[in-house]
Order: sequence, then C-alpha cells, then structure tokens
Amino acid sequence: MSDVIQVIDLKKQYENEGVVTPVLHGLSFSIPKGQFVAIMGPSGSGKSTLMHILGFLDTLTSGTYLFEGTDVSTLDEDSLSRMRGENIGFIFQSFNLLPKTSVLDNVKLPLLYSDVPAAQRDSIAKEAIEAVGLTPRTTNLSNQLSGGEKQRVAIARALVRKPAIIFADEPTGNLDSKSGAQVMQILQRLNMKQGHTVILVTHESYTAAHAERIIHLRDGMIQTDQPVAQRTIANGELIK
Repeated sequence: MSDVIQVIDLKKQYENEGVVTPVLHGLSFSIPKGQFVAIMGPSGSGKSTLMHILGFLDTLTSGTYLFEGTDVSTLDEDSLSRMRGENIGFIFQSFNLLPKTSVLDNVKLPLLYSDVPAAQRDSIAKEAIEAVGLTPRTTNLSNQLSGGEKQRVAIARALVRKPAIIFADEPTGNLDSKSGAQVMQILQRLNMKQGHTVILVTHESYTAAHAERIIHLRDGMIQTDQPVAQRTIANGELIK
C-alpha cells in the first residue's frame, strides 16, 4: 500500500516580534492510503498545528512533507490552494455551516470553486448528502438541524469533491454521545467501505479507539505511534 503522506523531521516554529516559539520538534511518520489514523494529545501538544500543515493550511519551518510523492515545499500558494481543494476534506468541531442556508447549498459550496460544471453540482451534492443519510433534510435550512445532523452535513460537504484525505478535527466535541457515535460510524464506513484515508484529531481516547492507529503527541514530539489493539465499531456495526 502506497503512502499518501510521508513526513521526515518536520519542525514548526512561530516567530513574533523576535520571539521564537517552537511547536513541533522533528516529527517523522508516514500514512498509507486508506488508513484511519487518530492524532491525540493534550492541549498545546501540537496536534492542531500538525493537522493544519498536513492539510495545507499552514507551512512547515523545516523538514520534508511529501503528499502522494510530491514535496509540498516546492509548491507555490496557488498550487497549494488547488491541491487543498482537490485532495482534502475538512470536518471541524464547530460545523462551519452557512446559517439560514439549505443543506444542499451548504454541501454544494466547495463545488463553486471547482471546475465541476454548474449543471452537475446539485446531483453531486445530493449524492454526498445521501452518503450521510440526510436526503430527507436536503431542503432544510442549517439552523433547523440538530447538532448531529449539522455535523453530518459537514461530512457531506467534505466528501463532495471526493478528496484523497478527510481531516476530522474534534468532530464529536459538540455532540451528545448518540450523535457522536453516529458521526464516528459514518467516518468508519467512509474508511472501511469506501477506502477514504481519515485523519482524526482528538483528545478523547474513546473517540480515537475508532481509528486503526493512534499517533500520540506530547510537547510537540511523537510520544507513541501504535496500532489500535481493539478497534471500536460505533453502534456495534457499520452503516451499509
């Protein structure tokens, strides 16, 4: 299985008015295509910074980041933006939906910045909405949805351009346990049934247990990188 991500001695530091703050200290790891990986760590461990770098929202200070064999440091801003739009789907804790806007239009939003013809956008968005079980809510406004439904809309939006990787940043953080289990069930189905690479950022052990591998950060360094011995399957089975 080929690696979709390879990181070698990745370092990140921020500088503000001459004060240098190191955040990541020489991380090295690879993620094969189709793997479900959880990145764990307490607040300040560097996990969000790492996700932003891997998702082309931030740049590394030194080291090497290869995405599908391409050295990301060789790409200009336009190329990074295009690669992010075509290859990365983001799911955030706060949903980031447009208020008073329909489920369909929220999911369709990434297509407005793509080369997908306008005539095909509705059907593609509806396919993504169906994938998360929200077809009956297609015309509902986002502010008419429950928290769990909003997160499922966010997942559909992340899927709509058929990305190589789905990044989920604390996707169950604002949800009750039942809704959180449904979200994890969908992510597992996308990984195990449809082959999406999923990178989950979380501080919750019970959420990370849904992945097949956990990279645990502490103080900007990899503390452990191990497979999950007993993987949790949400609600006892995968959505079919």
